[in-house]
Amino acid sequence: MQPSPESQESPSEAGTGADARYTVRSVARSLRLIDIVADHSAGLTLSEVARELGASKSATYSLLRTLVDAGYLLEIAPGPHYQLGFALMRLGDAVSRQLPIADVCRPVLQQLTDATGMTSRAAIADRGWPVFVERVDGPGSVRFHTALGRRETPHVSSAGKAILAEMPDDEVRRAVSETGLVAHSRNTITSLDALLADLDGVRRRGYAVDDEEDAEGVFCVGAAFFDHAGRCAGALSTTCIKVDMPTWRIEEIGRVVREHADVLTQRLGGQPRPQQP
Repeated sequence: MQPSPESQESPSEAGTGADARYTVRSVARSLRLIDIVADHSAGLTLSEVARELGASKSATYSLLRTLVDAGYLLEIAPGPHYQLGFALMRLGDAVSRQLPIADVCRPVLQQLTDATGMTSRAAIADRGWPVFVERVDGPGSVRFHTALGRRETPHVSSAGKAILAEMPDDEVRRAVSETGLVAHSRNTITSLDALLADLDGVRRRGYAVDDEEDAEGVFCVGAAFFDHAGRCAGALSTTCIKVDMPTWRIEEIGRVVREHADVLTQRLGGQPRPQQP
């Protein structure tokens, strides 16, 4: 039996592989629309959403109205601008509570925070994107209140780059093409060649560094962990306020983060991937 026209997808809206023919266009577009809005904290207008979605204004408006009525988006006047709705906050909390991996990560994150004195986070890998599911705050007055249960731009975070480094270069290109190499700070990598070169370094070291690339004044180190099939399941990362750090200290933090990522890999029944020479 052939799929109905409603189920057929263009390559940009559907996944790849044999199951792509079962993807429902309206659902795929709605989910893509939510991702687009999530990447713009100030909100987007109808025209901006339609342009990024690659759809007509009338079709985009129908999707926007459906998502607003369901609480997944907010319509903010004047403009109007569309932003994420409160229903997604509820879902994010539910995801962070229900994902079994969050429970497995929590004691490892606590150990990592105890060892480094830094805030630790765990992200699962979603087609090259990090989705943070658990966090343990470091001691002291500084708190990094980052939302759980949502995808974050991969090229600006240590966890994201640790995940990207486990992908072939052509898959890296596909992943970053979804958002572009948008600058979050003056240190953000905005060149594909520079990003691929940085990922080569991540593969050699076994850990990634975010040196004020997502936010000025914030420093992170991340390392990937793996599932029972040897696939990258996600990454652990540590975060602190940027201070002058000698190279040996960065390497020491990287080693500690990598060791804890290996512990999590073992708890998931996997095997750590050997470092490249």
